[in-house]
Amino acid sequence: MIAATYPDREISDVQIRTNSLIYVHTNRGIEIAESFGIMPAETVSQIAEALFLNQNVELWSDSDGHGSVEKMWEKIRTKRVIDFSCDNGALGAPVRMRVQMHLSETGLGLTTRWLRGKISQLETLGIEPMISDSLRELVQRRFGLGLITGPTGSGKSTTLAALLDWVRRHFQKHIVTVEDPIEYRYDRDMADPNNPGLMIPAPALVTQQEVGKHTLSYQTGLKEVLRKTPNIILLGEIRDRETMETCIEAAQTGHFVLSTLHTRGAVKTIDRILEFFPKDQQPGVLNRLGETLTFVLSQGLLTGFQGRVLVTEYLQNTSDTVGAGIRAYDGNATSLADALRYKGNLRWDSSMMQLYREGMISEQVFSTNLIGG
Repeated sequence: MIAATYPDREISDVQIRTNSLIYVHTNRGIEIAESFGIMPAETVSQIAEALFLNQNVELWSDSDGHGSVEKMWEKIRTKRVIDFSCDNGALGAPVRMRVQMHLSETGLGLTTRWLRGKISQLETLGIEPMISDSLRELVQRRFGLGLITGPTGSGKSTTLAALLDWVRRHFQKHIVTVEDPIEYRYDRDMADPNNPGLMIPAPALVTQQEVGKHTLSYQTGLKEVLRKTPNIILLGEIRDRETMETCIEAAQTGHFVLSTLHTRGAVKTIDRILEFFPKDQQPGVLNRLGETLTFVLSQGLLTGFQGRVLVTEYLQNTSDTVGAGIRAYDGNATSLADALRYKGNLRWDSSMMQLYREGMISEQVFSTNLIGG
């Protein structure tokens, strides 16, 4: 129903609140779906129940009552917040959804993130060809840690999926993902590059696991992954010290690990990693990052004159200069700022300047999104 209202928009999120209008996040920013009017409590409750009954549940689920409306209201009363995902077709939406059901001052509310089923190619995402080529080259390495960072809704999962799908179609590797929830599903088959119209098995095996359904947590999922003989590990998000430690350890022991952090820019990414660890352990962590951290791609989606545009910062650790800059980092951005000026890297502010000069963004968007990198 909402998708039909915005046929020419790319919808990412829908916000439904009791006694309020519906707000829709599109590639043009946040828009009000006025045609649906004010959402009364009864209507919001009905939508919530429909989504809850349509959530993804495995056949072997326990007696937790995932599909019970009574269980839903019990969870809301006790936990105040429920997170789950829905199958295709929920409420007429053409995509899967990640749903958060919550309480606020006005009553029951819903935030739905629309999960895209189709995986894009790197060339179509707005990433500079130089960076796309570098990502493809680096992900072929036997071990390493690659991080894609940015705020919620900046396209991190989309970029990771595009990169992994390229690997899936070109290399004989075992890719294991631990996600919350699974956003993109990878096909077993692929188009035959030598015979148009024919499908053949993809050379890579992809094993996908969802937190809460197939594994208890990111931490346990990551530890279990190491017993599955993977070549590439995708962890949806690094949220704590234990997970960060395990990621670095997995990279050191011969795996290529991909994950995300909610940071903007390479310097803030290093800062965030260090925040996971006590002060006395941070020099050792920096030494390990100098060895294992292969790239940081930080990205954001800004409102442009013709829709959202991608701004990026890219740091590839492919030289002694960059590795030394990471190891020497002491909270002063100088060492990493110098590394970002090394050939093949891209500073956030340089990416912003390019968008501004090309007439893609306004002067206000340009000036308010600089980070001084």
